[in-house]
Amino acid sequence: MTSSAVADRVDRLNRVSAKRVIDPDVDLVGNVGAGQLIPDDLLSVHGLGLDLTREQRAKLSREEVASMFDNGIRFEAILEAGFALRVAQADDITDPRITYLFHEMGEETRHQRLFQRVIREIGPTARNPLAASVLIRWLDRVGTRWILNHPATLYTMVISGEEIPDLLQKLASEHPGTDPFLAAVNRYHRQEEARHLSFARSMLPEVWAKAGRAERWGIHHVVPAAIRQMYEFLVHPGVYETIGLEGWPTWKAVNRLPERIAIREQATRPILGALIDAGMISPRRVPKGWQRLCGVGPRVDRAQL
Repeated sequence: MTSSAVADRVDRLNRVSAKRVIDPDVDLVGNVGAGQLIPDDLLSVHGLGLDLTREQRAKLSREEVASMFDNGIRFEAILEAGFALRVAQADDITDPRITYLFHEMGEETRHQRLFQRVIREIGPTARNPLAASVLIRWLDRVGTRWILNHPATLYTMVISGEEIPDLLQKLASEHPGTDPFLAAVNRYHRQEEARHLSFARSMLPEVWAKAGRAERWGIHHVVPAAIRQMYEFLVHPGVYETIGLEGWPTWKAVNRLPERIAIREQATRPILGALIDAGMISPRRVPKGWQRLCGVGPRVDRAQL
């Protein structure tokens, strides 16, 4: 896609975004219910064969939803910081790409306010053990700075941060056992994220052409591990402790479940597809990290992703 074609596509996204402004504080009226928010077969522990009481399942569902929304708020904040840096460093501040970044930041902050509202209503009690780790905090700072300063990595993570929640929210919103208000929140979020995905995919070839050797190596070999960790820590170990389970052992068992692995592979294959379409990865030589993340071989058929 040529630079002018990208600009035209982004112009169309700008027009759509300007016409579809949804304020969740006004347009999404309601509250999450008092009981179980997602059904048993969508709980992360589904497949472990645990004998949980109705109260434990309800508590776990609420803590899992809160953990995922908490992660969503924090991850989107990193993306917004990256977008703001792109604005600050822009050669042409009137470029339609910059205009779309303004739209996206506005939409993301509305999502964050809605997620914050849901978390507040749930009132979670889980403590994330990662928050107390000095090493994890240091690695998080290093990783965040790398993402902010490397546009190809930033847009790859944008796609990752949209595709993974999109699948999870699709499963929840379409399931009759999901809390009605939570289902509405998920549908609203997915509607706007579709435009964000289109924008990020459009930007990938341009930013990849400017990427240095270190960034290219990182996207091939480090980013898939980071995406896997992002997925696996959507529900952190402290969540399981709230219903009397051992945190880390349960978390490890959950992420070995065939059901959880299948969801991860289904959610991440479109990411690999986007990188192949952008010329960032060859379908005839898929890096091992992406093979492990997506459950594919060293050669893939693009039509299957």
